[in-house]
Amino acid sequence: MKAADRTGPLVRVARRYRFSASHRLHTELLPAERNREVFGKCNNPHGHGHDYVMDVIVEGRLDPSTGRLVPLDLLDDFVRRVWLSQVDRRNLNLDLAEFAALVPTTENLAAVAARRLQEAWPHWFGGSEARLERIRIRETRNNIFEVMVPQAGQGGMETHEVIVESRRQGA
Repeated sequence: MKAADRTGPLVRVARRYRFSASHRLHTELLPAERNREVFGKCNNPHGHGHDYVMDVIVEGRLDPSTGRLVPLDLLDDFVRRVWLSQVDRRNLNLDLAEFAALVPTTENLAAVAARRLQEAWPHWFGGSEARLERIRIRETRNNIFEVMVPQAGQGGMETHEVIVESRRQGA
């Protein structure tokens, strides 16, 4: 169905996924002592892990024939193949190429997830009006990070400019 056939309100669908991964917050750009000051216990040389909760938020107009924005089983398969299979039970520092140059903070993790999912989106959902709107990753009960995915023509992901909202509480 063409996007022009869709009318009605703009709808957002959020789908929740879970994965576990380890990482070490460290950068070669800082001396060892400064890394310890900046990253604290997260700079442990042996790393540490998290049970992450990731929300994938999609927006668009409903398909009038199905009453759905996207088939949820297709969205689940997309997220599993493009993202979860790459990060679940992995060491982010060693197993994700992006973290050879980036510190694997959850801010950066959310940005990498958003970029990878956005790049693969047209292949999976190219005929749909639905678009990836944001990625939210919960690292701990108090640490939640969101990345807004720019719409086509807005720039952002193409230039590695990403909007990150951090909700750190009690840190």
